[in-house]
Amino acid sequence: MSTDTETFGGTYPFESNYAPVEGVRLHYVDERPSGKPGAEPVVMLHGNPTWSFLYRHFIPPIVSAGYRAIAPDQIGYGRSETPLDRSRYTLAARIRSFSAFMQTLDLKDATLVMQDWGGPIGLGWAVENPGRVKRLVMMSTWAFCLPGMTDKELLPPILQLCRKPEIGEALLLAYNFFVEAFLPWALVRKEKITPELMQAYRAPFPDYSSRIPTMAIQDVPIQEDHPSFKTMQHVHEQLGNLKVPTLLIWGRDDNLFAPEFAPNVWKQIYPHAELALVDRAGHFIQEDAPEEVVRILLDFLTGHP
Repeated sequence: MSTDTETFGGTYPFESNYAPVEGVRLHYVDERPSGKPGAEPVVMLHGNPTWSFLYRHFIPPIVSAGYRAIAPDQIGYGRSETPLDRSRYTLAARIRSFSAFMQTLDLKDATLVMQDWGGPIGLGWAVENPGRVKRLVMMSTWAFCLPGMTDKELLPPILQLCRKPEIGEALLLAYNFFVEAFLPWALVRKEKITPELMQAYRAPFPDYSSRIPTMAIQDVPIQEDHPSFKTMQHVHEQLGNLKVPTLLIWGRDDNLFAPEFAPNVWKQIYPHAELALVDRAGHFIQEDAPEEVVRILLDFLTGHP
């Protein structure tokens, strides 16, 4: 990414931090409240094709509330380095990378805030480190297997195309499909699609090879013969290890993880989970309704000290 110091119209003013993770330079934001060195960490995980920019409206109010706000860029996204080895972007590899990052920071009492791929990646670490997790917050994400289902039943046509090997690669790498088409399509509040926003999400993917991470859609393990199915199954089977306060924040207009479906699956796994539905918000709920979501999140944090 050539714009490592770009603030995108002043919307992303945070200091950059870097950690070596499995031979890759991983970028993250780490903002702390002054005079509170032991502040509890709130770790915010993005998905595809976003990066820590997704949480720019969350970081200042979280810090103002007395928490440490951490937002890493997954390998290949944002300001992190992009290995061209496609095996680095499997679910198992991305869980290993995030686990190495969390080990480097040595965080305890962490609240995980997860969206899209942030769910299976973050929870892949959490189920192996339940003693380090204090709260879970899920937004338009999953970390469970639904064997017997098909792409057609689970994914909108726009994403079914991306999972086809030849046409999918052309759409994702040549056209930058996830940034140029999926992101604007999934945003409900179209007025949020500003030149600065599109510039920020285009910046990590300037050319064909840099877009290899966005092929993550092809790694979604729906069928049991998928290479990543066993990894997802392991995470799913271990979710019960996490017995902590849990919050589901969902957009009523989510066109990927429908609010009448996905939260119900989560409620079966975590019956104690609280559910907040947000009007005029979809899959990228952090972009559609940041003020509403931050208010819900902070209420949850203070309500479960």
